[in-house]
Amino acid sequence: MDSETGRPQTEYGKTPRTERGRRTLRKLLDAAALEFGEHGFHEASITGITRRAGTALGSFYTYFDSKDEIFRALVRDLSGGVRDAVKETHDPDAASLEQERQALTSFLRFAREHKEIYRIIDEAEFVDPASFRAHYENTASRMFARLKEGADKGELREDLSEAHAWAIMGMNVFLGLRYAVWSDDRKAMDIAEVASSILREGIAATGRD
Repeated sequence: MDSETGRPQTEYGKTPRTERGRRTLRKLLDAAALEFGEHGFHEASITGITRRAGTALGSFYTYFDSKDEIFRALVRDLSGGVRDAVKETHDPDAASLEQERQALTSFLRFAREHKEIYRIIDEAEFVDPASFRAHYENTASRMFARLKEGADKGELREDLSEAHAWAIMGMNVFLGLRYAVWSDDRKAMDIAEVASSILREGIAATGRD
């Protein structure tokens, strides 16, 4: 676990043993997000990453063996960032639909701060398919768990399945593309309310006030 960000340490690369090392690793991952986000995987370079990070080339190889390895670590790191952003605002006592509204609002805000996530995750489908698939499967799994809790409380339909989680996630992904990456001309909470209005009609339990 990164002591500064609270984001989980990636399984790729070498785990730093000191606070200084953790800060250096954080700088490299943040710089890699900018480098890959701007140039794409194939045009990005290790020297570009270290230049952005303000670190020596040797520091890169202290933690990663290749550009491929830091890319895989970055995908996992960004995926963890999305998870943590949602977790920070998650209110387990809130109504189920309100929890989904909170989650989408948090995701949109995260995507606005890290617009490069879309290009990086999309490229992962070809550069590292396992990380690409894990990102979406883990996201859908967390969402489905929330939906099941809502159904158990009687707030959501009883027949909700994993496919419902994937459908909602798909809606959220494209809302993020439109209202976080392409433009942020509307408040994140307003966009989340639009999605929430759809869910109220589509997955809310019938016969409730």
